Amino acid sequence: MKEQIKQLLGKFEKGTLSLEESRQLLELTGMEAEAVVEGISEMMLEEQEPSTKMTGDLVWSGMLTKIVGIDKPVVITRKPLLARFRWLAAAVVLLTLSVGLYFYKQVVPEAKRVFPEQVTADIAPGGNKAILILADGSEISLTDAENGALARQAGITIRKTAEGQVIYDTGAAGGAENEASNGQPKFNTIATPRGGQYQINLPDGTKVWLNAASALTFPQSFSKLKERHVVLKGEAYFEVAKNKEQPFKVSTGSGTAGKAQVIEVLGTHFNLNSYDDEESTKTTLLEGSLRVMPGTGSFLLRPGQQAILSQDKIKVVPADTEECLAWKEGYLQFTRADIKTVMRQISRWYDVTVRYEGPVPALEFGGAIQKDLTLVQALKILNKSQIHFRIEGREVIVMP
Repeated sequence: MKEQIKQLLGKFEKGTLSLEESRQLLELTGMEAEAVVEGISEMMLEEQEPSTKMTGDLVWSGMLTKIVGIDKPVVITRKPLLARFRWLAAAVVLLTLSVGLYFYKQVVPEAKRVFPEQVTADIAPGGNKAILILADGSEISLTDAENGALARQAGITIRKTAEGQVIYDTGAAGGAENEASNGQPKFNTIATPRGGQYQINLPDGTKVWLNAASALTFPQSFSKLKERHVVLKGEAYFEVAKNKEQPFKVSTGSGTAGKAQVIEVLGTHFNLNSYDDEESTKTTLLEGSLRVMPGTGSFLLRPGQQAILSQDKIKVVPADTEECLAWKEGYLQFTRADIKTVMRQISRWYDVTVRYEGPVPALEFGGAIQKDLTLVQALKILNKSQIHFRIEGREVIVMP
C-alpha cells in the first residue's frame, strides 16, 4: 500500500499523474490514511537529516489532512516549508487540488455549488455560439439560425443540424466552383465569441471543434486545390479526413512574433492552442502523424507528443492529453497553472475581463472545473485557495 502511494506521488512530481490515478490516490487516502502518512514520511526520511525528521512528520501530517479532506476541495499557496523538499511540498499541495476539484465536480451536491451572497451578480457559462462569414461577406448567426439549410455556394449546401453543428454537404457534385474572378480561392470563416464554442464539418469531411474566442478560415470548397489549407486563431481540435492526394495544412500565429507555424497532416486527430495572449502555441497529437513547421524548421510528432512554440523556438514534450482535450469534454482543466493562466480560461469561457488588485497571488493550480457551472460557482472553487474575487458587471477583480 505504502509503495503504491509513493509511486503515485512520484508520478505526480514528474507531471504524469492522470485523473484515473488521482482517483486511485483518493481511494487510498480514504481507506488507509495512516499508510499515506507513513508513505510520505518514508519519502522524507530517505532524504532528510535526523534533526528535521519530527518536523517533517508533523508538516506532512497536516498536508495529509488537506488531501483526505475531500469535503474541502482547496489548494493553499506553496509556503517555504522545508525548503530542501520544495518539489515534494509542491507535489502534495498540487495533488490536494487535483484530487479535490475532481471530487468536487463528481460528488458535491448541486445545492452546495451556490455562492448565495453574490448570486445577483452571477454570470451564466458559455455555450454553442458562432458566426459564419461567407465568401461574399454575408454573416449568419449560428446561435440564432434555425436547423436545416443555411446557404448554398460553390455547389455546396451548408446545413445546421439539430445537434448544433454546421455541415458542408458537397453532395454528388463535390463542390465545383471555388475561385473568384482573379483566380484566387474564396474563403469562409467560422468565429466563436468569448463564451462560445462550436463544431463544424468542413467541405472535405474534416471535423473541427472550436473553443471560445477562436476563428477558422477555410476555402468554401477544396475541389481543384492542391492542398487543404486553413488558418486558425485561438484553439481547435481537428479530426482530419484522410486524402493523400490533398495534404491538410493549418497555419497559426502569423500576426504574433515568434509564434508563426504551419502544420501538415495526412489524416490525424490533434489539438491546437494558438491564442495570441498565451506565451506559446501548443500542438498536441492524439492519432496519426503530424509535421510542425515553424519558420524553416520541421518537427515530426508522434501520438502522445506536444510541440510547444515560443519566440521562434520549439520543443517537443510528452503530452497531457487529458488536459489539452478537457475544454472539448466540458471542463476547464489545469496542471501546475498560475493564477493568470487559470483566469485567461475563465475570461474566455464566461466572457469577462479580469483585473488584478494588488500583487498577483503566487499560486499553482491543478484540477478541473465543470464548464456548466456559473461564474460564481467556478470562482467559489478557486476562492478556497485563499484568493478573493469581486464581480463588477462583466469584470472579475482578483484580490490577494
